[in-house]
Amino acid sequence: MSPSKLRAAVIGLGSMGWNHLRIYRTLEGVELVAVADLDPALRDKASQNSNTHVYDDYRRLLEEERVDLVSVVVPTRLHKEVATDAMESGAHVLVEKPIASTIGEGLEMARKAEAASVNLMVGHIERFNPALTELKERLLAGEIGNILQVQARRVGPFQPRVRDVGVVHDLATHDIDIIRLLLEREPTQIYARTRRGLKTEHEDTLLGILSFDHDVIALLDVNWLSPSKVRQLTVFGEHGTFIADYLTQDLHLQHTDSAEIIEVRRREPLEAELSAFVKAVRDGREAPVSANDGIAALRIAELLVESGRVGQPIQTLSS
Repeated sequence: MSPSKLRAAVIGLGSMGWNHLRIYRTLEGVELVAVADLDPALRDKASQNSNTHVYDDYRRLLEEERVDLVSVVVPTRLHKEVATDAMESGAHVLVEKPIASTIGEGLEMARKAEAASVNLMVGHIERFNPALTELKERLLAGEIGNILQVQARRVGPFQPRVRDVGVVHDLATHDIDIIRLLLEREPTQIYARTRRGLKTEHEDTLLGILSFDHDVIALLDVNWLSPSKVRQLTVFGEHGTFIADYLTQDLHLQHTDSAEIIEVRRREPLEAELSAFVKAVRDGREAPVSANDGIAALRIAELLVESGRVGQPIQTLSS
């Protein structure tokens, strides 16, 4: 890849898309050349004090701008269409999680990326949280021995915005991806209890159990009903327990008779994620969160939704 600046674009200027825009403008070796959104107020805001071109139609952006990489930050139902168009234009793509509305769409996107010889990265941002990075390194070093159980709690108040999916796809996919990353295996059985219709037409609450081989269990507590925002991961091992707070980026190690606060070098996860995406594009390497990672997380999410619907555990292809 040429040492010249990579030309970046953002499609979708909701709250997350705006953060992509903000960070691209600060990354070394990157020039944010264009953004697209249907909302004229957002387009006006993006164009202020900037040479960034704004479009009301992302297709015209792709036709008129020679972009190297694109962040696709649109509602989930549009991921496949927009990401596919971007890849067909020759751009490398980071699509926000979940990768797509369905497994079939995700597989089609993965095939398109391979055919176009471009990167398709999925925005599982918690992988880039410094507390999680430190936790992963310490687990690999065997500091608490074999993992026995993982508990993920992701709750908070309902935030009115476009919601074409429920809490499983919108929130729990974060923890599903992290659990897969930490355990390096797929669940053999999935069970969920969900409740719908409280805030949206989709599921608003999830209590899920992912069973893995060697009797390892992961518990998911996810909702958008709590008055307080919590983003916490607890990993129980043979010789101790790690507690990671995604919001504060704190990491604690607890033993029966002692507790330790582990120093974590803090960094904005999205900045780390986009930096990793840019580096993969520039170096011609595979993105650190692949389309297959996104598809695997989506598959587990869909099984959780189905288990919640039927009220029965589901055996997976890994069993």
